[in-house]
Amino acid sequence: MALVKVKEKYQLTLPADIRKKADLNVGDVLEAKVQGKKITLAPKVLVDREFIEKRLAEAEEDLRKGRVSRPYTSAKAFIRALHREAKRLKKTR
Repeated sequence: MALVKVKEKYQLTLPADIRKKADLNVGDVLEAKVQGKKITLAPKVLVDREFIEKRLAEAEEDLRKGRVSRPYTSAKAFIRALHREAKRLKKTR
């Protein structure tokens, strides 16, 4: 069991072995929850809203311009179509 001391300004340092096991890096964000007298820290991934909005706008533009593929009945059908397209592109080189 690792012990952690609460320092001035209520800062904590997580022991290296715990950081490694949790795969934490500098700048990672943790969500803190309190359940009774127990504090739980869990890694969280934050999404860059501007990045998502830009990608959605690009996808909508592709739809408007007709840059879409037909629906496929299965994953195998999709993979076959990818292989056919790859062969077609090799021939045009």
